[in-house]
Amino acid sequence: MEVQETRVQTDRVLTIPNILSMARLVGVPLFLWLILRPVFGGPNSDGWALLVLMLSGISDYLDGKLARRWNQISSLGRLLDPAADRLYILSTLLGLTWREILPLWLTAALLARELMLLVMVAILRRHGYPPPQVNFLGKAATFNLMYAFPLLLLSDGSGWLASVAAIFGWAFAGWGTTLYWWAGILYVVQVRRLVKADAVAD
Repeated sequence: MEVQETRVQTDRVLTIPNILSMARLVGVPLFLWLILRPVFGGPNSDGWALLVLMLSGISDYLDGKLARRWNQISSLGRLLDPAADRLYILSTLLGLTWREILPLWLTAALLARELMLLVMVAILRRHGYPPPQVNFLGKAATFNLMYAFPLLLLSDGSGWLASVAAIFGWAFAGWGTTLYWWAGILYVVQVRRLVKADAVAD
């Protein structure tokens, strides 16, 4: 979750928020295996995949909430939380695209944004700056996508529930993709300002 800059950070590793983030990371390959089982001739495990995604969303909320409430904000946590978010998004994109639930254009749009952010991080490192911190807009985009993906997975079926899931899933996917790119553009603006300030200082 988003962390305020005014909070005191700690170098502790074994905190409850960090353990929750680590558990989310462990869930990434499990989720990917569950969602791809039908592709390789295994039984459909979408229900279990949905459960893993739900638990990931709950832990994503709790790790930031508990870190702030218990003053357990840590440098490691600030790395683990966005890393877990991105890995879940990438693994879900891979699984849903492979299952042909997501179209290639949407996957390409989200991956292009990730590539753009990697370039920005490289530029920041070259100028001696750390990666940009997660902001509210980026977190809102992630939440929208984390709602969209399980709904779209649920829509890969028949009946009224699948139809309703498709409507809400695509709505969240549209909002999430828009916010995801908006947050990415703000990161680019932030990086440009820092680099420009360095050039002026030199």
